[in-house]
Amino acid sequence: MNTFGKYLCLTTFGESHGKGIGGVIDGIPAGLKIDEDFIQSEMQRRQGGKNLYTTQRKEADEVKILSGIFEGETTGTPLGFFIANSANKSSDYANIKNLFRPGHADFTYFHKYGIRDYRGGGRASARETTARVAAGAIAKLLLREFGIEVQSGIYGIGGINAQNIDFTYARESEIFALDKNLEKAQQQAILEARNAHDSLGGIALVNAINVPIGLGEPLYNKLDGAIGEAMMGLNGVKAVEIGSGVECSKFKGSMHNDALNPSGFASNHSGGILGGISNGEEIIIKVHFKPTPSIFLPQNTLTTDKEAVICEIKGRHDPCIAIRGSIVCEAMLAWILADMLLGNASSKLQNLQKIYAK
Repeated sequence: MNTFGKYLCLTTFGESHGKGIGGVIDGIPAGLKIDEDFIQSEMQRRQGGKNLYTTQRKEADEVKILSGIFEGETTGTPLGFFIANSANKSSDYANIKNLFRPGHADFTYFHKYGIRDYRGGGRASARETTARVAAGAIAKLLLREFGIEVQSGIYGIGGINAQNIDFTYARESEIFALDKNLEKAQQQAILEARNAHDSLGGIALVNAINVPIGLGEPLYNKLDGAIGEAMMGLNGVKAVEIGSGVECSKFKGSMHNDALNPSGFASNHSGGILGGISNGEEIIIKVHFKPTPSIFLPQNTLTTDKEAVICEIKGRHDPCIAIRGSIVCEAMLAWILADMLLGNASSKLQNLQKIYAK
């Protein structure tokens, strides 16, 4: 499937080394003002080639909106957009044409379809996430109408985890570090891995504030379930935590329950979600990325003919995919919240008039 969302649907298309990446958004309300400068600024946050901590592949990532807008506002019809590929170097992948890169989807794609695009992984490449960031920017414009804000940053790199959280600082950091006191140590760890031709895993922290009570369904479209599916659908993500996450297994109920008082909740171990429905508190998510599988060390593998060989990868790769991945996680959370908002009957009747009344 290449489409996600129930009420606000995004279908993406394109490959890493094809002509480009694009998407079609269906279900967006008419009358939403589209700030193309904001969309472009979101794309620049994900962009590579800006420092030694990310891939040296730098694409312009200019989003061209093809349909669904008239005089700067959405028309309610499908919104199509396209992002051209201009900096791909397909020759870097000629030597792996007939072999499987360890840790990549090469093996499973080949066995599922009998064919694969070896140029940067084709459809399995993280390049596809440019479409998600563009769509997430549009979702943010919708959320902005309701005062909902989504933020992200890097919580951990190679086991060096933040002690203090500052989302404002993260926006200015080269690696989107949430803890300025640990930023240099995290940067050093990345460079050491890079210089050793290796890579590191990392943790992105994503939150949303001013989320109304009532988003999500009790059983088959739970908010936390949808968030988990969206985040786990990203390349390289191996685990997702909501609220206290895996730490909850160490608590007693008396310690973990979020007590209520006239001012609201006394704590937020739930991460802003109870019974699959938002409870009005801050939504807190940690997304765990594996180390980038594209490393420049010799590795044992097989060819498509099952011959044992040594794999030696070329190209331009992120030494830590969590860094730019955090921006994608932020976009995905924005999309899920916008989708849930449109799916909430009371929100449709009471709040969407703010858009239509313009």
